Amino acid sequence: MRPMNDPVIFDRTAVRRHRDRAAPLVHAVAPVLEDIADRLLDRLDDTTYRFSAALDIGGRGVIGRQLRARGIDSVVSCDLSPRMARINGGTVLCADEEWLPFGPGTFDLVVANLSLHWVNDLPGALAQIRHALKPDGLFLASMPVLPTLADLRRALTEAECALTGGAAPRVSPFPDLRDCASLLQRAGFALPVADVEILTLAYRSAMGLLRDLRAAGETNALRLRSRQIPWPALFPSALASLTPDEDDAPLSVPLRVAIMTGWAPAASQPRPLQPGAFTISLEEAIKNIE
Repeated sequence: MRPMNDPVIFDRTAVRRHRDRAAPLVHAVAPVLEDIADRLLDRLDDTTYRFSAALDIGGRGVIGRQLRARGIDSVVSCDLSPRMARINGGTVLCADEEWLPFGPGTFDLVVANLSLHWVNDLPGALAQIRHALKPDGLFLASMPVLPTLADLRRALTEAECALTGGAAPRVSPFPDLRDCASLLQRAGFALPVADVEILTLAYRSAMGLLRDLRAAGETNALRLRSRQIPWPALFPSALASLTPDEDDAPLSVPLRVAIMTGWAPAASQPRPLQPGAFTISLEEAIKNIE
């Protein structure tokens, strides 16, 4: 049961329904998913650790395949959506990121590619992931961060306010990059790092952006979303404001993604010295460099 003071932002039933609907369409956005997956899994090249048991959370048919191509013997793929889980191939199961069904130390690698931003209790989900990792196991995740989709959010809000005098939330809130490393630290990960990758998408029309969001299972699942049919003029008005003024100019949409890495704590990991344990002052160290 979720604690009473834990805010529920997302309708998880809607998230699952959107991913079920997107499963036969997700191939349309595979190049975007694969580009971000490549950037995320490049972090594996920075370590000499050889992983043998990996968990792919919400990889949409991309991450599990790439992990197997890297020679990892055991890869389990899970997804909130049964239909999306099946497209991964290999060992799959339907599992909720908020209630992961894995015991302690099950995996030495967990990868979540663009799959945790619809989770209500993100610190709790990260703590469960750390729990499922063996000591010195690695967690890799990508997550959209601000100001991703800021122009779409603004356009929809302004258009709806002009039409109705008010606006319902229609674009998911995203964290800020600086929050990501602190979330890892709060969940108990060692050596947490979060940096940013920017992928710029180009569309012939703003409608192409909405089609890709639907194909990726990324349509509105906010709990406080409006259940009413939107005004017929809402989306045409909002999308018109996104269209570039120049003829034939593409709509440029920057996707700002946090790349997060963290390690399950282990006794062998380097640790910072305690205050007062230094044997040389900062002033002397600077002089030695000079």
